[in-house]
Amino acid sequence: MIRAILTTPEGETHEGDERLLAVWQTTPRSHIWIDMQGESQQSERAILEAFEFHPMAIQDAHKDRHPPKIEEFENHTLIIYRGISSFDAELNYLPQQVCFFVGERFLVTLHPGQALSIERLFNEHGKALLAHSPEHVALRVMYISAGFYIDSLLEFETALSDLEDELLENGNDVLMRKIITYRSRLVKMRRIFSYHQGITQELTAYDYEHLPREESETLHAINDVADRFERLYTLTQMYYDICGDLIDGYISISSHQLNITMRVLTVITAIFVPLTFIAGIYGMNFENMPELRYQYGYFFVWGAMLGIAGVMIWLFKRKHWF
Repeated sequence: MIRAILTTPEGETHEGDERLLAVWQTTPRSHIWIDMQGESQQSERAILEAFEFHPMAIQDAHKDRHPPKIEEFENHTLIIYRGISSFDAELNYLPQQVCFFVGERFLVTLHPGQALSIERLFNEHGKALLAHSPEHVALRVMYISAGFYIDSLLEFETALSDLEDELLENGNDVLMRKIITYRSRLVKMRRIFSYHQGITQELTAYDYEHLPREESETLHAINDVADRFERLYTLTQMYYDICGDLIDGYISISSHQLNITMRVLTVITAIFVPLTFIAGIYGMNFENMPELRYQYGYFFVWGAMLGIAGVMIWLFKRKHWF
């Protein structure tokens, strides 16, 4: 699907497809936003080459899994962004690559599937932002996308709190596997947000020709996006640490319970070892054993064994070993 929005200096707005490109080329100071969703590389390349984009930029945009980055060329700036097509409170998310070609009078976006942030902006405030400048549209798309991430992460915080209470009350291996799964997903998300932080840090530190920092509104939009990605990175790091603490706590509780069990078994073993020793001695089949023919030998041995067991139980209780 190829769709386009064209705004003219007179304030007129036109919606259509790639045919608006010809109108844009003949209308000075007009702005155009062409969005391509799920198109073949041949169709995308034809439009990208019509804007005379750099071949290396087109090649990077057509890679299936390219790390997020920003790169400036002569007549445009390329931003490769990792957006989302779905995300929920269980951290089940489906990322997708969104490429922005930002120029002084144009914005071209391409992505394989539906991008929630682009869909919302295209249907709501995209026209007003495009009339102002194309870079504001690109920055707002990233801002809205980061908002989707934040909303789902905040919902996950509630689920994580409930999981923490459940783990403390009745921890089991099923909950542990769930926490480990969350932790693995958070690692992947943290890596994505780290890339996005790099993009916003470059936008903040360096003056890109097509995203000029000297314009206060552009700088404000850049700072808003940077703040959101900083918050996303901080949230994922915090939740990752919490999951790690829960895992360590569960392991500590399990180790403590195992130590209690081993202590009880050790006490039982310590009581029966001397009794087994006595039974072993008097179980030997020697003919000349002094106590063998003693009238009360059996009762004497039983008394000695019970006495030893009683003393050891009293000693262990006094030391609070059980």
